[in-house]
Amino acid sequence: MTPDALGDLLVGFVLAVLLRTFVAQAFRIPSESMVPQLEVHDRVVVSRLAYHLHDPRRGDVVVFDCPPRAGCVAAPHRNVVKRGVDTVLESLLIRQPEVEEYIKRVIALPGETVEGRDGAVYIGGHRLVEPYLPPGTVTSDFGPVKVEPGHLWVMGDNRTNSGDSRVFGTIDQDTVVGRATNRIWPPWRAAFL
Repeated sequence: MTPDALGDLLVGFVLAVLLRTFVAQAFRIPSESMVPQLEVHDRVVVSRLAYHLHDPRRGDVVVFDCPPRAGCVAAPHRNVVKRGVDTVLESLLIRQPEVEEYIKRVIALPGETVEGRDGAVYIGGHRLVEPYLPPGTVTSDFGPVKVEPGHLWVMGDNRTNSGDSRVFGTIDQDTVVGRATNRIWPPWRAAFL
């Protein structure tokens, strides 16, 4: 390998790490919780910048670190070099992240009261219109729950097969990795979210 090729490879490596760390990352859908919008093994682009520009909005699809009440195991401590290599491999989807991440839809925002009753979601006593759900979708009863400041209530679109805030409660906004903006894989299902 020539010195120029080695330099190009190093620059590419550094750019991949910086892009994934600060701008966007690819995320592989691990479960059926967001069907039909997102199917198992679909891939999405997650914007890490979105919530530096605005607060999360109802209806956003977000990726976040596994909540403590979901029973996840904490990631082991890694040195800087190992983290850098892992970041590149995760960016290229060659390996799965060690920290388990979830993907769900934002349903209720800080200060709101959310409730599931009569097969639907209610925010502040008003039925939530959810055009992203297939016709006939029924939501189980829960709550009412008041969402505390700095937290979000999130749910999967596949309401009968989603471990979400109905199971683990609200999520801390600081654990949100970013907003899923595009489905990029498979190519024939590519779409904005």
